[in-house]
Amino acid sequence: MKTKSIQLSPPQLLVAVFGVCIIAGAVLLKLPFSTTHSIKWIDAMFTATSAMTVTGLAVMDTGTEFTIFGQIVIMCLIQLGGLGIMSFAVLIFMVLGKRIGFKQRLLIQQSLNQTNIGGVIRLVKHLFIFSFLIEGVAMLFLAIRWVPEYGWGKGLYYSLFHSISSFNNAGFALWSDGLTRYVGDPIVNVTISLLFIIGGIGFTVLVDIWQKRSYKKLSLHSKMMLIGTLVINTVAMILIFFLEYANPKTLGGLDWSEKVWAAYFQAVTTRTAGFNTIDIGSMDESTIFLMLLLMFVGAGSASTGGGIKLTTFIIIILAVLAFLRARDDLNILKRRIDVSFVFRALAISTMGVLFIFSAIFILNISESERIPFLELVFEVISAFGTVGLSMGVTADLSDFGRFIIIFIMFLGKLGPLTLAFSLAKPQRSAIRYPSEDVLTG
Repeated sequence: MKTKSIQLSPPQLLVAVFGVCIIAGAVLLKLPFSTTHSIKWIDAMFTATSAMTVTGLAVMDTGTEFTIFGQIVIMCLIQLGGLGIMSFAVLIFMVLGKRIGFKQRLLIQQSLNQTNIGGVIRLVKHLFIFSFLIEGVAMLFLAIRWVPEYGWGKGLYYSLFHSISSFNNAGFALWSDGLTRYVGDPIVNVTISLLFIIGGIGFTVLVDIWQKRSYKKLSLHSKMMLIGTLVINTVAMILIFFLEYANPKTLGGLDWSEKVWAAYFQAVTTRTAGFNTIDIGSMDESTIFLMLLLMFVGAGSASTGGGIKLTTFIIIILAVLAFLRARDDLNILKRRIDVSFVFRALAISTMGVLFIFSAIFILNISESERIPFLELVFEVISAFGTVGLSMGVTADLSDFGRFIIIFIMFLGKLGPLTLAFSLAKPQRSAIRYPSEDVLTG
């Protein structure tokens, strides 16, 4: 009797492997020697998902409620989730000297969100070289600050943990108040922020910069990411600085240099890093609204960050401008963008909005008695963007609420389209129906 093997598509296999890794991480975190006290399964699953999806939302204090072993498990999950499961699989294949087949290349293409299969192995090789090199250099810079303060052992460990957490845009910190104690520290601010900015730009851009060494020779994607990152970070910093300038609970009580550092850090961390140097829950509602938009947009494709991605947001804006100007082509930097990318950008954004709306709707029913509406909205969008910033309500979520946030973090990391493709059955039809106008607007 022949048994029929289960054939999984690349998106389905990616979702399955990702889920298995999260469950394995939860099992390790549930072990008695991983925590300083017994924890519930839902808390272990929440922490493992948050680490694997490099989100940073926490229902437990990482520095005090997890042992060194538990923290190392979290650190490994962050590295695995940030660089990609399939990327590590390729590394193992290369070490063992095994051939990487077409199906494996498809999986890598899917996990790194690439448009074509060519050059994905080379991209993975560069990914590991860049990642470990950048994390190692950053660790040394952080050690300059923390070794004198904590000693060699603890100082180096803290430097390693926060270097990995920062580059992978995870936002896990070993202090219960995040990085608020270093609000005006240049070494910590510059090193940590550069790590998650570089990690958030995307490995495709990093490889492109390394190979081309000239702005004019860069691909359109790289140019859009670099210009878009600079513009959105600068605008966000200026807005946060002026919106929070007189707020005594955030920037109001700081001196001039600390105000600048804090505004800069909160502006760049919102696009999926998750660290904070001031109390997010004390910010003005106008600033919170701005941060919601930044978290929804997120980082770059093939990066360690989440969100709908910056290039997706730019394409949608360009499509709107092209429509208002009655233009058929979508042009930027003397290049034309194919209409298929507009459809993809609209699909990603629309599905993201639908999932976020559904999660907020469900959580507002189950959590409204203990958590205000704005805090719930912030929590959901932070989870979808795999940001990890919170207004201080994560630990107040019910078990059901934590399960919903787990799903949103999972969705935000893999992407709405990957999850949709894993569930949908491909249907192709040769029939093409006649067109007819529909009134819109």
